[in-house]
Amino acid sequence: MKIGIIQQACTAQVKENTTRLVENIKKAAQQGAELVILQELHNSLYFCQVENTLNFDLAETIPGPSTTLFGQVAKELGIVIVTSLFEKRAPGLYHNTAVVIEKDGSIAGKYRKMHIPDDPAYYEKFYFTPGDLGFHPIPTSIGCLGVQVCWDQWYPEGARLMALQGAELLIYPTAIGYESSDTPKEQERQREAWMTVQRGHAVANGLPVVAVNRTGHEPDPSGQTNGIQFWGSSFVAGPQGEMLYQAPKDEEIVAVIEIDMQRCENVRRWWPFLRDRRIEEFADLTKRFID
Repeated sequence: MKIGIIQQACTAQVKENTTRLVENIKKAAQQGAELVILQELHNSLYFCQVENTLNFDLAETIPGPSTTLFGQVAKELGIVIVTSLFEKRAPGLYHNTAVVIEKDGSIAGKYRKMHIPDDPAYYEKFYFTPGDLGFHPIPTSIGCLGVQVCWDQWYPEGARLMALQGAELLIYPTAIGYESSDTPKEQERQREAWMTVQRGHAVANGLPVVAVNRTGHEPDPSGQTNGIQFWGSSFVAGPQGEMLYQAPKDEEIVAVIEIDMQRCENVRRWWPFLRDRRIEEFADLTKRFID
C-alpha cells in the first residue's frame, strides 16, 4: 500500500489551509498514494490554546462542507482520505472527529476522539465531548483502518482493541508540539517518547503505524504562553516498529511511503502475541486503579 502523509503549517484562514491541503493531496496522488492522511484539525489553527466560545464557530456538521470538499477530491483522484474535523453534533455538543472518505467520495466511517487532554495550551476539554463510538476500525476499499486521534496515541488499549477487530493499519492524526518553558533536553525527551510509544503499538500488535503531525509555530492568542512550536516528525513505522519514514521537525512535507502489508502476517507468525495473551487475567484493566 502506498500511503501519502501531509505535514503542514496552518494559518488563521480556513480557505487558505483547505486550498493548500487539496493541492498537496493531489501531489501525493500523483506520486501514487492510494491513501492520504491529514493532520489533526487541519482546517484551522490549533484553537485549543485558549478557551473562547467564539472558536465553536469553526465547527461543522458531518456530513458538511469539509466532507463534501474532500469527498470530491477523493472521487476525482480515486483515493481514500483520512480527515480530522471539529464536529458540531448538536447545539452545545462537539467532538474532535476523524472522518474516512472512500474512493467514491462517500463517508466510509468516522471516529470520535476518546481521550481528551486538558493541559496548558491544550484546553481540549472546553471544546470536545469524549467520543462515544468506541474503538472500531473502519473498513475501506484499500483495507481496514484503525483510526484514532492524537492524545489517543499514548494509550495501548485503543491500539489493541483496533487490532483485535481486524485493523490492518493504525493511524493517528496529530497536533502536538513543544512547551516553550521546557528545556531543550526535556523537549526532545517528549518528542522521542511520542514516537517510542507508538512504535510500541506497532510491535505489540504486529501492525504498521502512521502518525501525521502539524509543523510550524502558532502563537497563543491570550499571550499567557509563547505559543506552540509543533514538532512535526510525522512518521511511518512497520510492524516491528522499524522506521520506514520520518519527516523533519520544522518543514512542510508531502511524502508517499510504500508499506508491505504482507509483512504484518509474517511478523505475527514470528511473534504470536495475540495467541499468547492471558485474557482470563486481564479483568482488572477495566479499573481506574488497583488498590
